[in-house]
Amino acid sequence: MLPREKLDALVQRKEEIDRLLCEPDVIADYARMQKLNKERAYVQPIVDAYTLLRSTEQRLADDRASMSDPELRELVEAELPELEAQLTKLESELELLLLPPDPNDQRNTIMEVRGGEGGEEAALFAADLFRMYLRYAETKRWKVEILNLSEASAGGYKEVIALISGEAVYSRLRFEAGVHRVQRVPVTEAQGRIHTSTATVAVLPEAEDVEVQIDDKDLKIDIAASGGPGGQGVNTTNSAVQITHLPTGIIVKCQDERSQIKNKSKALKILKSRLLELEREKRDAELSAERRGMVGSGERAQKVRTYNFPQNRVTDHRIGLTLHKLDRIMEGDLDELITALRTHHQAAMLRASAEPHPQAGP
Repeated sequence: MLPREKLDALVQRKEEIDRLLCEPDVIADYARMQKLNKERAYVQPIVDAYTLLRSTEQRLADDRASMSDPELRELVEAELPELEAQLTKLESELELLLLPPDPNDQRNTIMEVRGGEGGEEAALFAADLFRMYLRYAETKRWKVEILNLSEASAGGYKEVIALISGEAVYSRLRFEAGVHRVQRVPVTEAQGRIHTSTATVAVLPEAEDVEVQIDDKDLKIDIAASGGPGGQGVNTTNSAVQITHLPTGIIVKCQDERSQIKNKSKALKILKSRLLELEREKRDAELSAERRGMVGSGERAQKVRTYNFPQNRVTDHRIGLTLHKLDRIMEGDLDELITALRTHHQAAMLRASAEPHPQAGP
C-alpha cells in the first residue's frame, strides 16, 4: 500500500521548493540554493511518477464507469488491461523511489584500480579496466583527476587512483568494487593459451573535511624522489609523498605531481576517504546480516565479475547476469550492467524494508 499522505506532502514540498528557488534571498545564498536543488532532484522523480499514477487511476475509474455504456464497452474492455498493467508498474516504481536514499549516492568518488594475481598481465588488465571507466565517465560528462599512478614495466598499471566528479557518481560506480577476473590470451603467450588474471577495484565516496578530522600527530610523512617504471626517475626533485596514519596503519603514497605540496594534498584526500570508508564498514558490521550489503559487501577480496575475451562474454557473479558484448563494455558501455546491479540492490532493499526487524516482537 502506497503512503498517500507522504506522497501528497512531497508534492506540496516540491511546489514549495520551486517557490523558494525563485526568491532573491535564496538565490543569493549559494549553500542554500545547492541544498534545495539537491532536495528537488530527489523529490522530482517521485512527484512525476505520482502525478502519472493519479492520472492513470482517474482514467481507470472513468473507463470502469463507462462499462455500462454499450457503445463504449468494447473500447473500454480493450483499454483496461493496459491501464491496469501501467498502474501496477507505477506502484512498483514509486515503492522503489520512496526507499531512503544512500547519503553517499550524490558524492564524488575516489576509485582505486590495482593489478592483482597474474603479474604483468594483471597490470595490463588493470590499465584496461581503468580505461573502461574513463570512457564511461566521458559518456556521463564526469571529470576524472588522477591522484596517483604507478606504472608496470610492461605498460600496465600496478596502481591507479583517481577522483571522479560529477552527478550521482558514487550511486553508479559503487557496485564496481571487488575483484575483477579476466580470461584471455596474453600478447606474450606464444602458444595461444588462455591465462586468468585479476585486478581489484575500490570505490570510496569522497570525504568532506568536516567529516574526517586528522590530528597531525597521528601522521608520519615521508618524502622521497619519485620513481617510474623500471626505477627510472620521473623528475629530479624530492616530490613523492608517503603518509602513514599511525592509529590505523593506513599508508598512502602519491607521486603523480612534480610538486610536493600537491602530492601531499592528494594523499590526504585519499587518506580521508579511506578513513571514512573504514568508519562505514564498522557501522555496517554492527548491522544484522539481513540488512547488510544487498549486492555483495563491496570488499576487495570478493570476486564480482569475469571478462572472457575469447567468448566476448562478461558475467557478473553477484546477480548471475551474462552479456555477450565484452568489446562494447570495454569501450565504456556499462549502463546495462550498472542498471541491473542497481535494480537488484533496490529490490533487495525493498524486500528488507518489508520484513519485520529481527528484534521486533510479534
